[in-house]
Amino acid sequence: MIHKHTQYYFRHLKDDIPAGIVVFLVALPLCLGIALASGAPLFSGLIGGLVGGLVVSWLSGSQLAVSGPAAGLTVIVFNAIETLGSFQGLLVAGILAGVMQLVLGFLRAGIIGAFFPAAVIEGMLAAIGLILIIKQIPHATGYHSSYEGDESYMKETAESSFLELFDAFSGVSPGSVVISVVALLILILWNTAGFKKQRWLKLIPGPLMAVIWGVGYNSFTQQFVPDWAVSNLHLVSLPVSEKATDFFNNFVLPDSSYLMHLSNPNVYIVAVTIAIIASLETLLSLEATDKLDPLKRLAPTNRELKAQGVGNIISGFLGGLPITAVIVRSAANINAGGQSRIACFTHGVFLLLSVMFFAHYLNTIPLACLAAILLNTGYKLANPVLFKKFYQKGMSQFLPFVITVVAILITDLLKGMAIGMVVGLFFVIKANYQAAITLTQDGSHYLLSLNKDVSFLNKALLRKFILKIPEKSTVTIDASKATFIDYDIFETIENFLSTASDDNIIIINTIELRGKEKIQKHNPMVILNDR
Repeated sequence: MIHKHTQYYFRHLKDDIPAGIVVFLVALPLCLGIALASGAPLFSGLIGGLVGGLVVSWLSGSQLAVSGPAAGLTVIVFNAIETLGSFQGLLVAGILAGVMQLVLGFLRAGIIGAFFPAAVIEGMLAAIGLILIIKQIPHATGYHSSYEGDESYMKETAESSFLELFDAFSGVSPGSVVISVVALLILILWNTAGFKKQRWLKLIPGPLMAVIWGVGYNSFTQQFVPDWAVSNLHLVSLPVSEKATDFFNNFVLPDSSYLMHLSNPNVYIVAVTIAIIASLETLLSLEATDKLDPLKRLAPTNRELKAQGVGNIISGFLGGLPITAVIVRSAANINAGGQSRIACFTHGVFLLLSVMFFAHYLNTIPLACLAAILLNTGYKLANPVLFKKFYQKGMSQFLPFVITVVAILITDLLKGMAIGMVVGLFFVIKANYQAAITLTQDGSHYLLSLNKDVSFLNKALLRKFILKIPEKSTVTIDASKATFIDYDIFETIENFLSTASDDNIIIINTIELRGKEKIQKHNPMVILNDR
């Protein structure tokens, strides 16, 4: 089995290593930015990214999901540091949250991810795509006010995104515009049929070419056309170590103060909050990643919760931010051609090498390059064809999809998903409500059909149909298609059978009605017979 897996990984190295480099280039500024926005040390964001890439990639059951610091946790982390009074308090809460996620995994709580309707998941992807586009335009035009905006879908982001979008056009940097426009053209060309036919081009991902173009352009303009160059404010900003050993000095290892924080009840409240939010975001991202996977592989959700739990324990012990599976980096991985977990691991390796040895060189990458990569990813997630596809499926699919998109844009990811779930469930219940029982008429004869499992939710509909049957009618009740009949439904039918003669209604036949009702608790004779 190990040999088989090893062969699989080696066979896809040519796809996974370039994809891992692309994910690394996208993840690097996000790790820094999320730490900055959380009020945490910048290096804590990088530690979270390293743990996600080097550890969680091998523990996870997903071949394509990428883990790291999540913008959705930024507000929680920021408030936690303020509430607990120190960054160490947050680390303790992060470790406890990881333990809780491990427990959730062993309790098989991962199954809740399967209860999200496809329209809601697709709506989440489309909303994130739109947020990416909105948040990347400022970077693409050279207007830069928030690092975490690259993939953030927090409430603060939803409220400020459009204002920042308009501000972006009032502070355009010509150099950033040139870089982002040409980078977008490179990405578009790289996806055309003509380019895909060239074998040698398949070895070089479009996003990587976009980054090389940006660095080359900026190096040229800084030397020959300074007015068209990109300023340092719009370049990747990474702490530079004098020597490799300085890297290890940035870790925050546990000390005696951790025990003191364990006596603070607020630590446990924060831990529960992080565990719940991180688990939900992970399951949603995993579900979405599975949908984007060209091979349609299904990742085991309980294993993912365990992997994230271990990841958060290690990240907390090393001084890193809480982590989750993140859909934006996972989508970037898929779009760059990633095939296996080696791509995520590669992104972790390059994060490690970059911080230890190459920080100075990485700081020459214009943010406009990364903006173009994410604009391209955002368009793929929120493609207009997707909206048309759901519209053609009917309102029961289109409304949950669109309402989820709008709700996430005006609130945040989790609230938007909750609203989408409520709308989706409404349509599911409505469909089941209408389809479970039907009444058809042929002259004075009526056929009352129980078409599938009939629950108490259908009681009102059943009564409505019974009242529609006029006097001097004949009735057949057909339950052959139902495998379960709720006790309330059976009781209503029994009452109808016993009173039908009073209205001159003749019951001709009842087909397979008995034995499907859930009345064992109420009828000891049935229990006796069952024995």
